[in-house]
Amino acid sequence: MSDRLKSTSNISNEDVIEDLTKDLEVSLNTEDSTTEFVINPGSSLDDFIPAAGDAQKKSDIPDKYEDWDKDNITYDAKSDKAESDDDASDTDSIDEVSLKDAEVDLTDDQKTERRLMAEELKIAGNDDFKIGEYEKCLEKYTEGLRICPLQFTQQRSILYCNRSAAKMKLEKYKQAIKDCNKAIELDDKYLKAYYRRAQSYEATEKLDECLADYKKILELDPTHKEAQSAVIRLPPLIEEKNEKLKKEMLGKLKDLGNMILKPFGLSTENFQLQQNPDTKGYMINFKQ
Repeated sequence: MSDRLKSTSNISNEDVIEDLTKDLEVSLNTEDSTTEFVINPGSSLDDFIPAAGDAQKKSDIPDKYEDWDKDNITYDAKSDKAESDDDASDTDSIDEVSLKDAEVDLTDDQKTERRLMAEELKIAGNDDFKIGEYEKCLEKYTEGLRICPLQFTQQRSILYCNRSAAKMKLEKYKQAIKDCNKAIELDDKYLKAYYRRAQSYEATEKLDECLADYKKILELDPTHKEAQSAVIRLPPLIEEKNEKLKKEMLGKLKDLGNMILKPFGLSTENFQLQQNPDTKGYMINFKQ
């Protein structure tokens, strides 16, 4: 299993399949296995044990990751290219630990003053948003979050949600999801935050998460028209996506199976799955 799968809790089925098949292809050493691994009559085990010194040294294997800046670069298994991580490049993150430390010595009047300053920044950001100045309003919302004391959770929730809207306009959907997460963390009944997160999930093809948010919206507001439409529209799309993913997975597994079986004069066509109607389990039947 790749380090990416081990260290990531929220990962799509497509990425799991891509990583597993890549690992299998590497382990099978495909270029050699189909041409050199041939079993002849009279062969012994010794014929297939490499002589001492034949094994490839680890130092001979180029490490494609060794010169990477691990904090700012990720490996995209689908394109096999290093790209800037959309999340890691988020320069408007809010350090709440530092904010908390900075607020220790503030008086109530000072905190109120900061709250008013944050409110003014939010209003200015809203004005920029209305005229399409999304980068500028993003900066104002971020500055408001860095000023507004942590105790004013409702105001901070709105700032996060407004900032997510600006990021959506800039097509920074992953970052928008993060801001919606923060807004919902501060106010778990914030309908607009759920709605924007659902839209961002759909833009990033996370349809299951999108559907879950629309269902939550209907819990908060059963009359929400977009959510009513989405809970009808999304299930067939999710089923279609899962079927496509299943076919892709089976196709890759079949290719790998044929690769392994070829030296023995066999293929996956020699093996058939038959479902037991009683146990719902599967049996493998061999066909010459």
